[in-house]
Amino acid sequence: MTEYRASFDADVTFLNGGGLQVQGFRLDVPGPTVSGDDLERLFVGHLGLLMVDQVRLSDVAVVAEPHRGSRGGPTETGTGSGTRLVDLSHVIEAGMTTYPGLPGPEFTPHLTRADSRDHYAEGTEFAIDLIQMVGNTGTYLDSPFHRYEGGTDLAGLPLDSVADLPVVVVRLTGAAERGITARALAASDVAGRAVLLHTGWDRHWRTPGYGDPAPYLAEDGARYLVEAGAKLVGIDSVNIDATDGNARPAHSILLGAEVPVLEHLTRLGDVPVHGARLHAVPAPVRDFGTFPVRAYAVVPA
Repeated sequence: MTEYRASFDADVTFLNGGGLQVQGFRLDVPGPTVSGDDLERLFVGHLGLLMVDQVRLSDVAVVAEPHRGSRGGPTETGTGSGTRLVDLSHVIEAGMTTYPGLPGPEFTPHLTRADSRDHYAEGTEFAIDLIQMVGNTGTYLDSPFHRYEGGTDLAGLPLDSVADLPVVVVRLTGAAERGITARALAASDVAGRAVLLHTGWDRHWRTPGYGDPAPYLAEDGARYLVEAGAKLVGIDSVNIDATDGNARPAHSILLGAEVPVLEHLTRLGDVPVHGARLHAVPAPVRDFGTFPVRAYAVVPA
């Protein structure tokens, strides 16, 4: 479903005096033919302006562009019934690199199809394979145990902390700064939601550039998400923290507050800002902190 945003200049006057001017403002709109009255309403609602007298718009252009979650704007995609699924996980392959410096997974046969024929009825065969990998492989979820001894492990995570979570996607593609601060998150309603940080860094997956200085959640951004009541935080980058140093404040803050972290996501551009639900359930492994998931979003059709 194509989404649209409007670009415009605006001159606002207020009933109690004063005014406001903006240039090149961009706003989510429901379609390519949004009316001037509707655009004014969306603009005023997004900024929460009170006692507005007049709004004069100029240089209005509507372009096809993914929504970024304007307040008071469109909240769902599509008008029909039903849902579709968006796979947010990278495929795991033998020898692949997920995080630079960590070993890739190794696949070996435990029981080959040929050998299994001696154990079963004629025409029946099975393959049983062995995989050796670190928990940080592919798209994976961090539990508090990953960071803190005695923290909640994978087996202890409540299902409602990793499954059927309402989603808000924070669009950050094209940002000039790597660090995602509280200021960049303040416009999003994150309480009780899985907050998915869409940086676009997954375009570098399986290339040397994926490990380069990448987008990350800044310390004040992590504190804001905890204080605002986020249920889970995910990112389509190499790490939720900056990796060009030894500190890991985002992991420490989020996992210390029992907020699971989901890393190495992909295809977040196919998930609307609002209206989707996330499932990212790891195997319930005791005394283990991190494990791959098949993360997916249930999206209104």
